[in-house]
Amino acid sequence: MPTEEEVYRLHAEQYERLIQREDYHNHILRIVEAICPLKGLDVIDLGAGTGRVTRILAPRVGTIRAYDSSAHMLSKAQSSLMALGLGNWQTAVADHRKIPADDASADLVIAGWSFCYLAVWGGDTWREELEAGYREIMRVLRPGGFVILLETMGTGAESPKPPEHLAGYYAWLAEKKFKTSWIRTDYRFKSLEEAAELTKFFFGKKLGREVEAKKWIILPECTGVWTLKK
Repeated sequence: MPTEEEVYRLHAEQYERLIQREDYHNHILRIVEAICPLKGLDVIDLGAGTGRVTRILAPRVGTIRAYDSSAHMLSKAQSSLMALGLGNWQTAVADHRKIPADDASADLVIAGWSFCYLAVWGGDTWREELEAGYREIMRVLRPGGFVILLETMGTGAESPKPPEHLAGYYAWLAEKKFKTSWIRTDYRFKSLEEAAELTKFFFGKKLGREVEAKKWIILPECTGVWTLKK
């Protein structure tokens, strides 16, 4: 099992295989639309990775800019976005703490399973890193715009089971007055063999063995949705 850093730096193809199986009920689009109708919006997608969220939103928004710190992941995102045949998107390598966008240029800033890394990889200064990212989001967001952060609330869990290592980050979001809810974003794999392979690849052998033991072709997952209006 590669580290998360190695996945994002070297394994875009296999990561894309995994996320193609996620949220087969399309709950992400439904909850985003319920928070802020997407038609005509200018959107920034932070930590876009291989383009999972960007692909969902691009056909429904005015413009979307996809940023990620990994050129490797963005290369995969670009090819998948080109296949959509749309001309309303851009990609660029960028850090959450230095977004290459003008002030007040976005109606929605969304980050899927990525803003947390400012805390996870932030060491002793994790709060300062989060604050720097937050300031950048507020800078690029227009008055009345929305921030939506999607983060894990437990893979292999049928009800929310937040990871302990994210407790400080989630408390920080509460301090910032983010509203929170959650959805199921279950994975549906083509076979038990694929389920075990891809689960072990990203989540580790322990969960992979549980998938095999329970014969989970559908792997339950809970995702938290944090929302803030500027």
